[in-house]
Amino acid sequence: MAGMSDSEVQGQIAHMIAFIDQEASEKVEEIDAKAEEEFNLEKGRLVQTARAKIMDHYDKKIKQVELQKKIQQSNLLNSSRLQILKRKEELLNDLLDDARKTAYKMASEDPSRYRDTMIKLTMQALVQLLEPKVTVQVRQQDLDLMRKIIPEVQDQYKKFTQKLEVKLTIDEQNFLPADLIGGVILSAHGDKIKINNTLNERLKLVSSKMQPELRETLFGPNPNRKFRD
Repeated sequence: MAGMSDSEVQGQIAHMIAFIDQEASEKVEEIDAKAEEEFNLEKGRLVQTARAKIMDHYDKKIKQVELQKKIQQSNLLNSSRLQILKRKEELLNDLLDDARKTAYKMASEDPSRYRDTMIKLTMQALVQLLEPKVTVQVRQQDLDLMRKIIPEVQDQYKKFTQKLEVKLTIDEQNFLPADLIGGVILSAHGDKIKINNTLNERLKLVSSKMQPELRETLFGPNPNRKFRD
C-alpha cells in the first residue's frame, strides 16, 4: 500500500472488514435458513412418524374392541341358542312323558282296552317271529290276563297266517319288571330269538321316529334341514 496515506489505508482496511462482515452475515443467514429448513423437515418427519404410530396404536385398539364385541355377541348368541335348545328338549320330554303317563293310565285303569292292546302286541311279535313254539314274558300282574287271552291270540294267529299254528307258553319264573307300563317279550329257540314288544319299547321307538315331526309341529320347520323324507 505504498503511496497511500494512513487515512486511506485505514479506510481501505475498514472497507475490507465491512466486506468480510457482510459475507459472514450472509453466510450466517444462509446457514440459519438451511438449519431452519432442515429443522422443519425433521420436525415434520417426526410429527408424521409419531402420528402414524398413534394412528396405528388406535387402529389396533379399535380392532381389539371390535373383536371383543364380536366374541361377546357370538357368546351371547350361542348361550341363547343353547337355552332355546334346552327349553325345546324339556318341552319335548314333557310331551313324551305325558304320553307315557297316558299309556300307563290306560294299562292300569282301562282293563278292556289294555286287554285288546295285549292281544295286538302279542300278535305283532308272533308275526315277526313266525315260530311254532314261543315263550312269552309279562309282568306278574299281567299273568292272569295273559292266560286268558292265549287261546284267542293263537286263534287269531292261525287265521292271520291262514294255516300256521303256534304254541304259546308263559314264562312264570321270569317276569318283566313291575314298573313297566305293560306289554310282552316273546322268545324262541331258547331265547336265541327275542322280540321286545312292551309298551315302553314301543313308546321309545315311536318317540324316536316322531321326534323330527314333533319338533316341527311344536317349534316350526328347521331352516337348516335341507332334505325331507
